[in-house]
Amino acid sequence: MTPVSKEPFNMAQYAIGNAARQTPSKPALLVYDTGAPDRPSETWTFADLEDAILRLAAGLGESGLKPGDRVAIRLGNSSQSALLFFAAIAGGFVALPLSDQLTAPELKTLLDDSGASAIATFEPLADDIAPGIKVLTPEDITSLIQTSKRSDYARVNANDPAFLIYTSGTTAKPKGVLHAHRSALGRKPMYQGWYGINADDRMLHAGAFNWTFTLGVGLTDPWANGATAIVCTGEKSPELWPRLIAATGATLFAAVPGVYRQILKYARPEPGSLGQLRHGLMAGETPPPGLVEDWTAATGLPLYEALGMSEISTYISTGPEVPYRPGTVGKPQAGRRIAIISADDRGEPLPPDNEGLIAVHRTDPGLMLGYWNRPQEEAEVFRGEWFVGGDLGSLDADGYITHLGRVNELMNAGGYRVSPLEIEAALGPCPTIAEVACTEIRVRSGVSIIGAFVVPSDATKKDADAIKAFAAERLAAYKVPREIIFVDRLPRTPNGKIQRKALAPLIASK
Repeated sequence: MTPVSKEPFNMAQYAIGNAARQTPSKPALLVYDTGAPDRPSETWTFADLEDAILRLAAGLGESGLKPGDRVAIRLGNSSQSALLFFAAIAGGFVALPLSDQLTAPELKTLLDDSGASAIATFEPLADDIAPGIKVLTPEDITSLIQTSKRSDYARVNANDPAFLIYTSGTTAKPKGVLHAHRSALGRKPMYQGWYGINADDRMLHAGAFNWTFTLGVGLTDPWANGATAIVCTGEKSPELWPRLIAATGATLFAAVPGVYRQILKYARPEPGSLGQLRHGLMAGETPPPGLVEDWTAATGLPLYEALGMSEISTYISTGPEVPYRPGTVGKPQAGRRIAIISADDRGEPLPPDNEGLIAVHRTDPGLMLGYWNRPQEEAEVFRGEWFVGGDLGSLDADGYITHLGRVNELMNAGGYRVSPLEIEAALGPCPTIAEVACTEIRVRSGVSIIGAFVVPSDATKKDADAIKAFAAERLAAYKVPREIIFVDRLPRTPNGKIQRKALAPLIASK
């Protein structure tokens, strides 16, 4: 990776420092309780935010942490979580956001793998979970902010490590994705290529703070543009989102496609019911067919999609300046070098209308530094000058890219390799289906079939044969699901993404 600049560059200073100088009294962070969203429970100006972050950064250093030490953060979607993430980066440490839903064994695995020196957590930990690791409580965080003498931003370079995110890869063991301070600069193409953001915006994100989608779209980018970030604590059931969006004055709302689908199903928003919202942003998984059209028809507002991954965040999108085209995910964001390359070891860029691996040039400043202690896996994702994250796609003559699924999610149907996205797209318009997800089901040794897990639009009408007939009219025979499994809800992560690995086990519970 070619350095962005040899001059000092601190991601926290870039995201917060400029706005703290230019608009110190402007609200930077608003925290709302979903149970009482009519007024914020916390208001942080840019000056307040910078002061707290720099005092907290100093306190971390005074506690014995050294530059480069990993600071684990397990404080949920609280203001302290946001403050500590940027304080660690400001102080030259490496922020390590973790889910507050991790089990004790999962937490221990990640702490051991990362070699974390400290963890901030809202609940006591067993002695064997974090031996030798400094444990900080929410009260400790508050004390450090109140009593530590404010420091300056650490003098780090663009390529120095800033944060470490754990993500599920092609193996059962999560792997750490290490990002540099320059990753904030790599997000610039999203500002107008996806968001259309300005300093007057108020950004509300539905995700959790252990995800690059939330940390980037929900905090880093609005602050870098002098805009206001909104955090919601408490219950976040789908039917609550329209009121939250309207009550908080959000002009931009970001979530995974599943959240938008659930809002449409359970909250039934109408034009004008979303207050000042200008448009929605979605990423994190492939949206079901018709979601954009359904959202716009119900709310009268646009919904812009982006394709991304933990290793680089989003890099292909629609937006105010890139019109939505059905069946595609959008165009490469301005300034990025994106190609469809051959799946063989040569990794040569392919001409339009050819299927291959979606690739990002390795000089993109948003690209990760690498996988934490996984040199073999790191080597496998580079093909010459291109990074490939496992997404399949094709590029048309107008520059729009169609996402054809993930390499490691392809199903084997009678010897043919089939993407679950293709089948889901075909079944999506079926009038008896509210939601659908497909996966390969092992029926006996060496034999697998395609199963479709369906949330019916009417729980009293479950007709598997009718769904198979619907599929047979639109798909080759080998692509038609052999099994239709009706479920009340699709299994999803805390951020709303479909958990395909959790689909097949549902059969045993039926």
